[in-house]
Amino acid sequence: MKAHHERDFIGYGRTPPAARWPNDARLAIVIVLNVEEGAEPSIPDGDAATETALTDAVPGEVPAGTRDFVAESLFEYGSRVGFWRITDLMTERGIPLTVNACAQALGRNPAIADAIRDSSFDLCCHGDRFIRHAQLGRDEERQIIARAVAGIERTTGRPPLGWQSRYSPSRNTRALLVEHGGFLYDSDDYADDWPYWVKVGDRPHLIIPHSFTNNDNRLATAKLGTANDFYDHLAATLRVLYAEGARHPRMMTISLHSRISGQPARFEAVARFLDFAARHEGLWFAGRSEIARHWISRHPAEPSR
Repeated sequence: MKAHHERDFIGYGRTPPAARWPNDARLAIVIVLNVEEGAEPSIPDGDAATETALTDAVPGEVPAGTRDFVAESLFEYGSRVGFWRITDLMTERGIPLTVNACAQALGRNPAIADAIRDSSFDLCCHGDRFIRHAQLGRDEERQIIARAVAGIERTTGRPPLGWQSRYSPSRNTRALLVEHGGFLYDSDDYADDWPYWVKVGDRPHLIIPHSFTNNDNRLATAKLGTANDFYDHLAATLRVLYAEGARHPRMMTISLHSRISGQPARFEAVARFLDFAARHEGLWFAGRSEIARHWISRHPAEPSR
């Protein structure tokens, strides 16, 4: 088990773990819904500019330092419409959902917070606000992590069990998460098809890798063009991992955003993918904390040396 800040180009290599998913599933599928709307940088909140990331806004159309009301409203669509469209689908299909939420977003939308409180949705912390933790100093980040956890617990009635930063953590994030306590895992990682352990100080810490590949941000950044492209992308991933899962069961993570996949033209791809997945036996849809608990039980960390 390597220290969390060491680069590891080897991983499991040719000897991957026997995942032993429940019911001998060939593939575990995690669907993550990122809830960021209302937590993004904005001029009314004292930021220098309106956030346009992962929206259909046109960068540069509004002068720097001026409110971009189009971008603001695209974020609002995510919380007003998109969240409900996606969560209704998952509830109707009986699909476990991991909600990766910013605390301020839940504080500004009590209806969403109440829906999470009343649901069995898994809950992961995406920070207090939708900001870049890689740019934070240690003391500031420590305070933000504590504020984020407290905010989510206050609005939903339960603490988040995992953590994921916007894009990249800082060099201090993982150690601060361990210091804070209460987290089963973090997902600030994209390096594997299985969970794995790292060492933070002298303590083991579990990583549940996320995905930028099976992510609807590919649509918002025009790396994928249409819902059909996204569907094809997800279906191809499932086919490959499902075939490989006959020998070495793996994990597939799908990342959605309310303001992206919650748009009707893109939403259809998610529903079609669930239809496609339903034609396969031996799938385990699970929340990330379920994956974490399974791994902790079946694949505990090796003693530190």
